[in-house]
Amino acid sequence: MINKTEFKKIRKELEDFEVKREEVITQSREIIRLSKQIIYSLHRNNIKEATRYVKEIKFRVKKLPKEHYDVNFNKIAFQEYVEAIAYYEFFKNKKIPDRKYLRVSTEDYLLGLCDLTGELVRKAVNSAINKDYKQVFDIKELVSDIYEEFLKFNLRNSELRNKMDSIKWNLRKLEDLVLDIKVKNRK
Repeated sequence: MINKTEFKKIRKELEDFEVKREEVITQSREIIRLSKQIIYSLHRNNIKEATRYVKEIKFRVKKLPKEHYDVNFNKIAFQEYVEAIAYYEFFKNKKIPDRKYLRVSTEDYLLGLCDLTGELVRKAVNSAINKDYKQVFDIKELVSDIYEEFLKFNLRNSELRNKMDSIKWNLRKLEDLVLDIKVKNRK
């Protein structure tokens, strides 16, 4: 009446799926952890340590499957990767890598850039505290450029649209910071 061989195959497929799913979750968590380490190292101006983490994260991202296996962990990992490497490249070379260089989807790239602006605000505040005003102005200019490009999109209500709003608020914080610096330096 029922094909037991077929059900045996299905059980095997489901078991294999679960194994792959767990692997993606584990790999994604490691990439997310490394992303945070890169950013934290750069906030402490430890470029040597950040560079070591960058090498490791690039190796791990290459191995991370693009398939979702019913989890969004790898999407989050790709976004965190974009944020961390973009921050690293800005810190080191004053450039933001493109999605081709990073080998990520358009959505993951854009979401990562949105998150990047929050880290840039943090860096700008620390730079202002250390009286590195040029860095503050450079960061404000970069976030302004990112926001200008996002304004050219016609985004629907989505995660990307919501994160785009965060760019606007981060830019506002930077504009206030730049204004404070300019006012205080006139006195």
